[in-house]
Amino acid sequence: MSVTKNITIQKLIQILLGRIKFIILLTVIGGLLFFCYSEFIIQPIYSTSSMVSVLNYSSKTKDGQSSNEINGKIYGSDISGSNNLAKICVTLFNNTDELTALYDGCSVNISIADNSFFIIFSVSGTDPQKCANVANQLADKSKEVFVDYMAYGQMRTVREARVPTRPDSPNNVKNGMMGLVVGFALACAISILLELIDTTIRVDDDIQNMYGIPVFAEIPDFES
Repeated sequence: MSVTKNITIQKLIQILLGRIKFIILLTVIGGLLFFCYSEFIIQPIYSTSSMVSVLNYSSKTKDGQSSNEINGKIYGSDISGSNNLAKICVTLFNNTDELTALYDGCSVNISIADNSFFIIFSVSGTDPQKCANVANQLADKSKEVFVDYMAYGQMRTVREARVPTRPDSPNNVKNGMMGLVVGFALACAISILLELIDTTIRVDDDIQNMYGIPVFAEIPDFES
């Protein structure tokens, strides 16, 4: 004869409350394990970036006059023209050996900031000083590459990369919270599983629930 247990919501709550100490303990252990793994095992990653601007006009013409004076404009170039030139430069920089040789084992992403004419050299790695050096070297070298390949326009440094003081990842607090959630879920699952495989009869209702047999009387334990 098979033995089954009917688990209701009320019964489920009783099971979890009956093992509340075990659940709290396993939840805390899970949070500590995830936090310690994040703090001492995972290698921290630092990120920094430098920025340059690209304009589709030269600051000075051959006769010494500025482009603003010749064009009679407040700005010597429209944003869309500089943006198009910046897109060309990003493609060039991503495929130029002079720049890729400077990566030095770091992860580099060259992109345009918010559809503008500003190019960002984002560098990530395990050594914060190396990341800053690579970002600044890329910004400086990009000017030389720009001059070699472009017949017009100019490039200027907007922001130099600084040495990051804090890692971007891992997030120890977030990982610790994930550990708490995993520990709590695991503790609840174990508590319910132990209840399902436990065939111990504690009260008369267990007999009726497990075997479908009504209880008419019970013999008390006189020794207790």
